[in-house]
Amino acid sequence: FINGFGLKKGAIASSVAHDSHNIVAVGVDNVSICNAVNLIIENKGGLSFWSEDTGLVLPLSIGGIISLETYKKTAEIYEELNLFAKKSGTTLKAPFMTLSFMALPVIPKLKITDKGLFNVTDFAFTDIFC
Repeated sequence: FINGFGLKKGAIASSVAHDSHNIVAVGVDNVSICNAVNLIIENKGGLSFWSEDTGLVLPLSIGGIISLETYKKTAEIYEELNLFAKKSGTTLKAPFMTLSFMALPVIPKLKITDKGLFNVTDFAFTDIFC
């Protein structure tokens, strides 16, 4: 459902996902997506990257959106995550920020919500699978 991230390998995932802050992920294969999501679950929230046998997570254990680390350590891990994503093929300036808005249901056209796919243009849930 999400394209344009440009990843050639691996996956990124985030518990920073407006408005409900559920986990959202993009990737090139199911194993990478699953591993990226599992890193977030194991850390009770966060941002993660997974490719082949390499994983990195920025824990955001307060509500899935706030780190217990210092701002310097948080920034360091965030930059490392962005670097991994860019080395995996994304051309996005801020892939994790972009990912966080993929779940925001008010930005057109089709959005993923905890209740299913929402068509913002028609302002209705879609039955795309029927």
